Amino acid sequence: MTVTSSTTDRFALRMPPDVRSVRIGDHQVVLIDDFLEDPQALLAEARASRFEPYPKQSAHKGYPGVRAEAPADYTANLVQLVEPLIKLNFKVPEDLPLHKSICAFSLTTMPPDTLGPLQRTPHFDASTPYHMAVLLYLCDGQHGGTGFYRHKATGIQQVTHANRDDYIDCYREELERRPPPARYFDRGDEHFDFLGMLPAKFNRLVVYPGSLLHSACINPSISLSSDPMRGRLTLNSFFDFGIAPPAP
Repeated sequence: MTVTSSTTDRFALRMPPDVRSVRIGDHQVVLIDDFLEDPQALLAEARASRFEPYPKQSAHKGYPGVRAEAPADYTANLVQLVEPLIKLNFKVPEDLPLHKSICAFSLTTMPPDTLGPLQRTPHFDASTPYHMAVLLYLCDGQHGGTGFYRHKATGIQQVTHANRDDYIDCYREELERRPPPARYFDRGDEHFDFLGMLPAKFNRLVVYPGSLLHSACINPSISLSSDPMRGRLTLNSFFDFGIAPPAP
């Protein structure tokens, strides 16, 4: 895999990238530390950005915070590196077309007692086979990380077309029988086993299948802030290879 990046680019990627693979449960996760040559340039962009609530927040679903679109030149650099990296590390067929969401700065802001039931448990982003979450941490380890889980009743770690209905039926029944407490999910509970966490680290990029059961591990005492310099600032995108995914 050959990737070039201009030294005059304000969002230049550090070359060569230090790509590492970590196994959590039965699945592979990829991370790259020191991803950008100058991550402070993205922090400056975040400070100048106008953040808006996530569209589904009023229904207590989806991302529990605010977002702002990232610069287009960062997105271009990201795609140039991440598309071949995903195809290589996750065995994506070369002929599958790429469909990508916008890259967005994200800040977790909702207090635990305002979360909806679906925001208090692990989730999956999609059940398509090559849907990948790509996340750049622009905060440090005191803001937690990303946790991965196994659903105890079904044994499911990864939601696929084959097991999706069974998982959702069981999961909904559990929610109705005993709604989860008002808190950010972390180390597991009676329904989910904790498999491991990728800790937050400033300027760390992580890539993992969006079909894995996962959750942001958040420290509410310090992380719930709309200030990019104080809060749990990440830069998020999704890459999906194959048929275009349905609109969220």
